[in-house]
Amino acid sequence: MSDTIKYEIEYVIQSSPQLLYQYLSTPSGLSEWFADDVNSRGEIFNFIWDGSEEEAKLLKKKSDEFIKFKWSENDDDDSFFEMRIIVDEITKDVSLFITDFAEEDEVDEAKMLWTNQVSSLKQILGSK
Repeated sequence: MSDTIKYEIEYVIQSSPQLLYQYLSTPSGLSEWFADDVNSRGEIFNFIWDGSEEEAKLLKKKSDEFIKFKWSENDDDDSFFEMRIIVDEITKDVSLFITDFAEEDEVDEAKMLWTNQVSSLKQILGSK
């Protein structure tokens, strides 16, 4: 198994943390921007893209703050992906902070994929 490296990206999103969290934590919200379809049974979420299915386990969540998943295929490593909502105390700007892992030669591609997905999310939320 090759090593994956951790990377983080931040996106400013014009939305309330409560509304944003609904799009990060519910199958219906996630299926609007993250995957073509999302089903969940308890802590197991199934993400479907173009007919292929990936399973992730919900590791941890805190309402209106963050949600953390681990892809089932990566059970033997420490990788995960987390979507965290950060509110600036002074400006009250809301940011979506993504933490994910990728192969070293795939980090740029993975970041572009997140940027595309988050662009869809911003469009749905009416954010710029």
